[in-house]
Formats: sequence, C-alpha cells, structure tokens
Amino acid sequence: MTAATFPALLQRFFTDRLLGQLGASPNTIVCYRDAFRLLLRFAAERLRRTPSDLRVEDLDASFLGQFLDHVEHARGCSARTRNARLSALHAFFRYVALEEPSYALHCQRVLAMPAKRYERRPVEFLGEEEIAALVAAPDPATWIGRRDRTLLLLAVRTGLRNSELTALRRADVTLETGAHVRCLGKGRKKRCTPLHPDLIPILKSWLQEQDPDPAAPLFPGSRGGHLSADAVQRLVSKYVAVATTRYPSLAEKKITPHTLRHSTAMEMLRRGVDRSVIALWLGHESIETTQHYLHADMQLKEQALAHASPSGLAPGRYRPDDALLAFLEGL
Repeated sequence: MTAATFPALLQRFFTDRLLGQLGASPNTIVCYRDAFRLLLRFAAERLRRTPSDLRVEDLDASFLGQFLDHVEHARGCSARTRNARLSALHAFFRYVALEEPSYALHCQRVLAMPAKRYERRPVEFLGEEEIAALVAAPDPATWIGRRDRTLLLLAVRTGLRNSELTALRRADVTLETGAHVRCLGKGRKKRCTPLHPDLIPILKSWLQEQDPDPAAPLFPGSRGGHLSADAVQRLVSKYVAVATTRYPSLAEKKITPHTLRHSTAMEMLRRGVDRSVIALWLGHESIETTQHYLHADMQLKEQALAHASPSGLAPGRYRPDDALLAFLEGL
C-alpha cells in the first residue's frame, strides 16, 4: 500500500485532526497555518520544489532545524516564537506517525527536537502618565482616531488580549446597570469584565456611530470587517511613536498590544487587588501566571524592603565544616 503524500497528510492534519477530531480553536488553526506557510516558503526556496511536490522525507530533523534557525535569526523572531513553530511541527509529525507507521522512525527524530530555552525578561508595562499620553495620541476629529482611542482605552481598562479585542461584537458590550464586556478567551473560556465608569460614555458615543447590527464588529476596519491582530499592532506602534514626543521614556520600551494588558494587571496589583482576582479578571489558567507581575515592579519590592525591620545581627557567611562540603561549595 502506497503511503500518503505530504500534501495529503498536511490537508488531513488540518481538516480531520485539528478541526474534526480535536475541535481546535481558530487561534490554534491560525498559529499552525502560519507555521506551515513559513515552512513551505522556506522549503521551496532551499529545495527548489513547489509545496505540492514536497515529500515527508524532505522534512527531516536537520532540515527543520535549519528552518527554525531561519525563523529565529533571519526573520528576527524570539525563541518563544521559534518554540511555537516547533510545537506546530511536533503536532503534525505526531499525526503522521499515527497515520503512516512507515514514517515512524522519521517522525521520532523530529519529535526528539527540543524546545529552545530562553531568558525570561521582566514584564514590560506602562505607567499612568505613559498610558495617558498613548490614549491621547489618536485624533478625535477623525473616525479612525475615535475608533483607535476607544480601542486603546478599552484595552488598558479591561486587560483584554489582542485576539479578544479584535473579536468583540456590538452585542458583547452592555452599558446599562452592571456595565460589562463579554469575550471568549483562551481555552474557549467565556468571561465578563466590568467596565470602568469613565469608559461608558465613550463607548456609548462610539456605538452611536456604528452599525446597529448586534453581530457587527465593535471595532471595524475600513472595509467593515473585524480588525486583524496585525492591524492592532500597527495602530499601537503608530500611537506610541506619537506619544514618544511627549514621553521619551516610551522609546526605551518594546510596546505591543499585550503591554497594555500587562499595564492593567500592574495597576491592579499596585492598588492592592489580590492576585487571585487579577487572574480571574485577565482569564489566566492559573494564579501562578500572575506571579511574574510581582517580579516586574520595583515599587512593590521597595515597599516590601521598607517593611523589613533590621535584625541587629551582623551579616555572616556560611563556612562548610567538611572538606568534601568545602569542595562542593567552591564549584
């Protein structure tokens, strides 16, 4: 029996495995799709073959390692992005190993490729004055300026993810008593986020300009559809450049839509909101995810230091009393 071709396996991976069997979320589908689009372009350039002519044997561990190096170095992506592309490859080759046992050894070598370790940097976030400068950057005299100002305000007040913001519809916003916004977050978890009082009149004014259809996007693009994640990234970068003229400190930070989410969490933490509440607010899977915010803010560390009382003891140093322990201590 002839083994299935690479194009057939890839198509079945998306249609049968991800959509049919696993019911993968749209975000997962997009992430995996982008990984294979990059891989097919890379393979076409290096192997001089069209994607339809590629074979499973062409995509061995050595070649995929070259592709991941290309993602990280030539494309300037982070190690985390590299690992995300590797996760997509692992998922595909696990499927191939089940569907076509003749490729089992080939798949085993690919699945043995490890994720790359990387340095975890402190969380990037904005201060109150920097947020105010960013939100003030859009021009309220234009439709796009009003849209972007409302989007930025909603982002910093609610801490919604980029994908959650772009997916919002008119029906997802309630501005009466108990004003809130509903979204579908990671892991397909639905959650309601309360709206700050100063945001309600701005949203009311914005909705008066929009299509009354409940299914219409809350923040439509120029063609009326939902904004893409890249579009939100571009508008954030655009207004950061404008706000930098007022606050040069912004130029020293790498600001993305996710930075606004971090800023929301840091503001809540500074105001004494419990970490478990912040985790629920942001839709974190675990309270441990919220832990890294504690390490990001020097003000919180300085407050902890101020509460530490001196013991009155002179600092000492551990001295091992055994030769073997001393050897180990000196390593």
